[in-house]
Amino acid sequence: MTNLLPHFSSTGLTLLSFVVALMVIVFVHEMGHYLAGRWSGIKADVFSIGFGPVLWRRVDRRGTVWQIALVPLGGYVKFKGDNNAASMGADAGAKASRDSMAGAPVWARAITVASGPAFNFVFAFLVFAWAVLSNGVATDPLTLASVPNLPDTYEQELETGDQILAIGGIETPTIADVVAATDNLAMVPSVDYRVRRAGEEIVVRGPYPEPTLALAVSSDSPAREAGLLVDDTITAIDGTPVFAFSQMMDIVAASEGREMSFEIWRQGETLSFDIAPRRVDLPLRDGDFETRWLIGLSGGLFFEPQTSSPDVATTLRYAWGQLWYIAKVSVSGMWHMLTGEISTCNLSSPVGIAQTSGEMAAQGIGTYIQFLGLLSTAIGLLNLFPIPILDGGHLVFHAYEAVSGRKPSDAALRVLTMIGLALILMMMFLALANDTVPGLCP
Repeated sequence: MTNLLPHFSSTGLTLLSFVVALMVIVFVHEMGHYLAGRWSGIKADVFSIGFGPVLWRRVDRRGTVWQIALVPLGGYVKFKGDNNAASMGADAGAKASRDSMAGAPVWARAITVASGPAFNFVFAFLVFAWAVLSNGVATDPLTLASVPNLPDTYEQELETGDQILAIGGIETPTIADVVAATDNLAMVPSVDYRVRRAGEEIVVRGPYPEPTLALAVSSDSPAREAGLLVDDTITAIDGTPVFAFSQMMDIVAASEGREMSFEIWRQGETLSFDIAPRRVDLPLRDGDFETRWLIGLSGGLFFEPQTSSPDVATTLRYAWGQLWYIAKVSVSGMWHMLTGEISTCNLSSPVGIAQTSGEMAAQGIGTYIQFLGLLSTAIGLLNLFPIPILDGGHLVFHAYEAVSGRKPSDAALRVLTMIGLALILMMMFLALANDTVPGLCP
């Protein structure tokens, strides 16, 4: 995206990427409501992206008004007979006909409500499937596609096209085997690699598989603020040489936030940065959280493997795994914040989301699209929370009606709606303070 907008300022890119992200996610969500309502016989009066003054509108042959409004912070589908855009209560002057939200059977209303979050999940699933199809999966046997430049501390005799058979005497035919073998290797700058090169098996020297190479620098992190870049290699911390990423992580974790001096190798030049680690709540694979001191660098294997297109089963398994992991971590994160086990500083407002949108867009269109998948999953989950004015609150009311045979009273709806609105506003103000008040969150 940055290549398409070479003269766009950083602020402009952030705003543009944020607006585009919101419009895409809202369109997907509201289209789920619209299509389900249309399928179940409920007429839509208005389909709006954004709120406030209308910038563009047209009326289709079914009488639905399609419009884009000035404030792009959401959207809605207003169904026939609705009292408002949130579908909370029926218009007092409207007849509860079968094609209205108030007059439709409870199953039709429930499906219409649930389809908004469902479409968010489907969209995210398709994005994750596209990602693995675009990036491919590492070939078996593992073959090097490229090898980066590293400091002379690391011996480098590997070549593009080498098939890695073993590292440090441990058989490693797949990339998963390489990652597993790293845990059992001595933390030394260089190790023996047994490779197949031009049909012949030879042993060469190569870097520790997960060196102190920065593969990513997190936005709004101490490392980014200090000026570290992707492909920087950390060579020493407070004068102590480091050459394994896990070794560096242990030193940073033990600092408890104390400012440290990082020596960096960058394209043959040695630089020095003073960085104070920051406390971060990290999601774990099992859905739990771990609090650690971090500077915001991500590492991994130093080389790029050759890839091939995955089969259908692998693609679907990966997409489902990503969707499930993000959903599990998001729900777990909310629970841990409610119970006080992790900080509420993990809440992000539109300001924080906008900053992240800009960072993802700056890294390329592929990264940005994957961010849309993550955001769509989060929006789908948020809307399923059983809070009045959200889709989850509507579903609770519909479930009550299905069990009891009657709708909640108007008085009860008004009270519960006010409570729900207060909860949402409280979360929004807290998240906004996290992103805008200096010193509130470390």
